[in-house]
Amino acid sequence: MSKTFDELISKVKEIPMKKVSVAVAQDSAVLEAVRAAKDRQIADAILVGDEAKIKAIAAEDNVDISDFELIHVADDIEASLAAVKLVHEGKADMYMKGLIDTKHFLKSVLDKEVGLRTGKPLSHVCVFDVEGIDHLLFLTDVAFIPYPTLEDKVNIIANTLEITKACGIECPKVAPLAAVEVVNPKMPATVEAAELTQMNKDGKITGCIVDGPLSLDLAIDAEAAKHKGATDRPIQGDADILLFPDIHAGNLVYKAMVHTAKLKNGNILTGTKAPVILTSRSDSMEVKVNSLALGAVVAESMK
Repeated sequence: MSKTFDELISKVKEIPMKKVSVAVAQDSAVLEAVRAAKDRQIADAILVGDEAKIKAIAAEDNVDISDFELIHVADDIEASLAAVKLVHEGKADMYMKGLIDTKHFLKSVLDKEVGLRTGKPLSHVCVFDVEGIDHLLFLTDVAFIPYPTLEDKVNIIANTLEITKACGIECPKVAPLAAVEVVNPKMPATVEAAELTQMNKDGKITGCIVDGPLSLDLAIDAEAAKHKGATDRPIQGDADILLFPDIHAGNLVYKAMVHTAKLKNGNILTGTKAPVILTSRSDSMEVKVNSLALGAVVAESMK
């Protein structure tokens, strides 16, 4: 089981090197990330986009791309379709966003002819390696589904279990979060959290332990569980998956942790036929490299 990103990257080096197809690769941060990923034996890359622009940016930033396959497609939309087609046909193992807006990137992911759609809803998982917490945290959904329904949350859990499995976690603990840890009919998040917990007990959600509603402190802090007298809960500060009630809660926690805590993180889009690396332009090179490492272990697991 990988408890840190360093352990995850070590695991990546034990498997055959994966290949990432980059859509519209004329992006400085992305080129630096795929170069670093290959140098660390995490992943090789195919760069799809405007060849002249890719080479110019690489030269300006002193990034060696001579050992990458480069496919010239000048138009951004066509480049994204060409890049995702490589993954669809098995010529690459994962798909990464370059200098293209998220809307058009996702259109290529969902393209009926060459995309990576499975019929399942897509969701987003952020993986955190936080100093002071002795295992990886999987946050979902912090960036994709604004107001998940109960059915959406069932699908989000299923999608996230694919990621935790790839990281070696046999039976992850899922904490459906709310402001309080008791059911309050006036707080729908607590009601749905309790329903998810019951579905887990009834065998409708399998492969994990679901315990909710839980406040964030009970989910990640064992001392808080003791102080609140919650020592009879299945989760006592040792949650693996933090399931947020909506995108506002998830995104606020995500950004608060990124900007205040000492951590490493990586992001991945789930519910697709192959791993999709969907990072923000504001994400550091390290976040992109960590995301590629995450994508590599998921690609291996999906085989």
